Amino acid sequence: MAKVWKFGDDIDTDIIIAARYLNTSDAAVLATHIMEDADRDFSSKIARGDIIVAGKNFGCGSSREHAPMALKAAGISCVIAKNFARIFYRNSFNTGFLILECDETDKIAQGDELSIDLKGGVIKNLTQKTEYKFAAIPEFMQKLLDAGGAINYAKTKINL
Repeated sequence: MAKVWKFGDDIDTDIIIAARYLNTSDAAVLATHIMEDADRDFSSKIARGDIIVAGKNFGCGSSREHAPMALKAAGISCVIAKNFARIFYRNSFNTGFLILECDETDKIAQGDELSIDLKGGVIKNLTQKTEYKFAAIPEFMQKLLDAGGAINYAKTKINL
């Protein structure tokens, strides 16, 4: 069970983690600044396991791995959006961060409690007592998630 934090369409990587913080790649430092330009106190409000729900084109803008890396380090368990910018989509899986595409994000409200059945492809809204289907995660992308990201996946393939 996780609490929802709701955002709209076209949330770009500069909103997820502002460029002024990119002088570090320390995920713990970046985590303290996620979504700051949309909600100044966001990082202090969230709890480990919370979920961001958004509209269309989440993660558009600059190509930076810092965005999913910072969300993951902050304890966000997942972003559910109608769709994702392609580079953010790939960066998320490469960093081992779960994202789900669901057409029904408009039906999910700020503060709702959700649970996710990854194998069944279902998001359960425990607050509204409804369910939503999400797009299946491609098999290779699931392997990246299971390994914790592309680097860990590669290490298993070369026996490091």
